[in-house]
Amino acid sequence: MPGLIKREDIDEVRQRTDIKEVVDGYVTLKGAGLGTFKGLCPFHDERSPSFTVRPQVGRYHCFGCGEDGDVIAFVQKQDHSSFQEAVEKLAARIGYELRYEDGGTGPNREEVGRRQRLLDAHKIADEFFQAQLLTPGAAEARTFLHGRGFDRAAAEQFGVGYAPQGWDALLKNLRGRGFTDAELKLTGMFSEGNRGIYDRFRGRLIWPIRDIAGDTIGFGARKLYEDDQGPKYLNTPETTLYKKSQVLYGIDLAKRSIAKDRQLVVVEGYTDVMACHLAGITTAVATCGTAFGTEHIKIARRLLSDDGTGGEVIFTFDGDAAGQKAALRAFEEDQRFTAQTYVAVEPTGADPCDLRQSRGDEAVHALVQSRRPLFEFAIRTTLKQFNLETVEGRVQGLKASVPVVAAIRDASTRTGYCQALTGWLGMPDPNEVLRLVTTEVKNAGKRGDQGGAPAAAPRTSAPAAPPGGPGVAAGPPSGAVPSYHRPDPRDPVASMERQALEVALQEPSLLVGGVWERFSAARFATPAFQAVHDAMRATDPALTADPVRWVEHVMHEVPEPLRPLVSELAVVPLPASTEEAVQKYCRDILSRLFELQITRVKADKMGQLQRLDPAADPETYQRLNRELMMLEMERRALRSDA
Repeated sequence: MPGLIKREDIDEVRQRTDIKEVVDGYVTLKGAGLGTFKGLCPFHDERSPSFTVRPQVGRYHCFGCGEDGDVIAFVQKQDHSSFQEAVEKLAARIGYELRYEDGGTGPNREEVGRRQRLLDAHKIADEFFQAQLLTPGAAEARTFLHGRGFDRAAAEQFGVGYAPQGWDALLKNLRGRGFTDAELKLTGMFSEGNRGIYDRFRGRLIWPIRDIAGDTIGFGARKLYEDDQGPKYLNTPETTLYKKSQVLYGIDLAKRSIAKDRQLVVVEGYTDVMACHLAGITTAVATCGTAFGTEHIKIARRLLSDDGTGGEVIFTFDGDAAGQKAALRAFEEDQRFTAQTYVAVEPTGADPCDLRQSRGDEAVHALVQSRRPLFEFAIRTTLKQFNLETVEGRVQGLKASVPVVAAIRDASTRTGYCQALTGWLGMPDPNEVLRLVTTEVKNAGKRGDQGGAPAAAPRTSAPAAPPGGPGVAAGPPSGAVPSYHRPDPRDPVASMERQALEVALQEPSLLVGGVWERFSAARFATPAFQAVHDAMRATDPALTADPVRWVEHVMHEVPEPLRPLVSELAVVPLPASTEEAVQKYCRDILSRLFELQITRVKADKMGQLQRLDPAADPETYQRLNRELMMLEMERRALRSDA
């Protein structure tokens, strides 16, 4: 059964994983000083690189948008995966076997190996199909793409390929790469007859279907030839990799824009996704041969951060009866979102691909901009069935619409649509509609229907539980949380304190023996820096031998508002180009910190001395003088060492 990963294993994965190697898979990094790398931030658009990675401390920080974290957080954000999924992925990457609490287990190693073989087969098949699109035999496929307004660059962007005619072109290729027939049967790329297995996709245009991480897990194939007796579109059947109810075509390309723009546009086909993206609607995805359902919503909510604070899901449907039916199915699922849900219907029946061909990119944008709230669309679609010019038609329309309005779970939204329905029907008394809807909500609750059930919180509601969750003490009221102002960079004392913390976080191995005692005893004039220093003092000094764990533990000890500051201090490049220069710079900065502390202590003791009457207390007078002399000797020794 699944269980929580042991804490020490999480630390081990974090420590053993090279964050630069992982980030390199998503971002082009270039050296930016000794042990520091920079690239364009994957979390926001920028022209000059401000995304900084410091492998020695295992962290990244963007000085543009403020995103920061360790390698686990990076994988979570990039793949939109859970913490556990990210740790398991990284553990598999380095070949580390995780252990789980309470006798729980993680992924079965045999299953992981089998899954990887399937992914490898799909990757090779994907490359094979793309290469085939450039061959003379794929002329019909290229003509089809050109006729839909897609050039070679577009085909390459979406990985479009071609399955050659014949029975075993792909089969031979994969057998030649060492795959057994038993493995190939599990991929869904082959059919089986009396003489064994043969290619499932033959003489068809091919789209790779990828998961959110970008791994190819299946294919969609479009018929090209008249003598092809198969369906117009043929997809991979259900396999251990490919579950159509959990797949959204284009999600790998759209995920960043969806998360950034808080928008998801759902279209109906592969070419529609291509047309939208090429027109600049880079949040578009499509389902693969099934309606947009519960599992798709889970993916959408993860990407949209569907927490009641915004975001929108836009369904595009044809204006025909089938399109309206699909929209009403979407209405049934809408209650699972807290994001606002809309419908964009093209009255002429043109899909985004047709619109782009006939009227250009602007028409695709106009379609998305024409969106209407899904609730409004569902009610108006219901009313279209009746002649509202007659009393009988209005009564029938009211009876048919009341259950639709009652199905809206948010009470304030439901009340608003009661008023809207009154206007659409031209009824004189708005209370009549409200009374009927309220009665339907109560009756639905007694029947146990979805509509009107109180299971979903209103979109504007606050969280029902404290942020800490069960078993975690709630934090202090928001007014009790101390505020920390960003220090003035022109303040020489604050600047020196900042440099000292940068050194202590990035080169903690220098904090040994007497150095740690001096550093721990230091006092910082800047409140934010003193709070970071307190967090260091609360961290086990033995961890200074391991920079990754050192920074991780300091991050846990520091007040939450200051965690971005710690991340920033931990990755900012130190002004030195060689290891020797770094060590000298760090020692000099620490010496300056310790000298500043001595100067402060001396000033305190000088004040005591000046307030003292030597004749009245000669013993204290002599002690203070000795201490001042020792402090001055210590200060000179520091300067000499520096």
